[in-house]
Amino acid sequence: MRQFTAVVNPTAGGSTGAALLRIARLLREAGAELETEYSRSLAHAQELALAAGAQGRVVLAVGGDGIAGGIGGALSGTGTVLGLVPAGRGNDFARALGLPADPADLARVLLDHEPRTVDTIEVESAVHPRTVVLGSVYAGVDALANQHANNARLLRGAASYYLGGLRAVTTWRPASFRVTVDGQEHAHRGYSVVAANSAYYGSGRAIAPAARLDDGVLDVVMIREAPRHLFFALMNELKTGAHINRPEVQILRGREIRIEADRAVPYGADGEVEATLPVTARVRPGDLAVLC
Repeated sequence: MRQFTAVVNPTAGGSTGAALLRIARLLREAGAELETEYSRSLAHAQELALAAGAQGRVVLAVGGDGIAGGIGGALSGTGTVLGLVPAGRGNDFARALGLPADPADLARVLLDHEPRTVDTIEVESAVHPRTVVLGSVYAGVDALANQHANNARLLRGAASYYLGGLRAVTTWRPASFRVTVDGQEHAHRGYSVVAANSAYYGSGRAIAPAARLDDGVLDVVMIREAPRHLFFALMNELKTGAHINRPEVQILRGREIRIEADRAVPYGADGEVEATLPVTARVRPGDLAVLC
């Protein structure tokens, strides 16, 4: 029987307490041992996860994409098994893993399923010399939208990301990017560049529908300059991934992506890292074991 340590983000934008209580009861009823640790910060959550992993315990990240990416990044390459209890606003990595929403079904995954290895992303910039994340690295209007969503106190879930996106687009000036994919440079002027390991970001938006967590490459989605009304239409198409059929969207694939710009353009990763370009994202194939 597995031994679990749940690391909880008490400030996640969802209902962490209720989600943890439901899962904890089901795990303990099945005979599993569960310890709970409450984090004071993302760095503290990573310390707790590494300590639990060193004891051979399965680490449960309880919260949203921020704590999932932070803990998953810290555990990348350690051999520790990660489980997720989605309880945040976005839960995009859990969505990419196909985790069930029903607590009983999720408990069965955590108790009985064998770990699967997935890729992670090593992120390098002047501000963050080495950070490992799970879902995606995004630069441009996406990063600005995420900042607005994180600052939205009265909204949760998709609504905060949608309104954050509207606010970001109305003030965005197209930037000139230089995107280098596995050594080949691509000039790009427009709204955003996303290096995606996961298909989803921004609370279920399918930014890179063909991205796979275990294929050893990142999907690079670039959205070119276009009239604002067209970008608003494209935002709606992100729900289904239909945006990839537009001529304003270009998709590349590679193992190492460097993103630069002609001005101080923000970038983010998994909803937490906030800095400015340039940034380099490298795939780490099969570097994390997860229950899914």
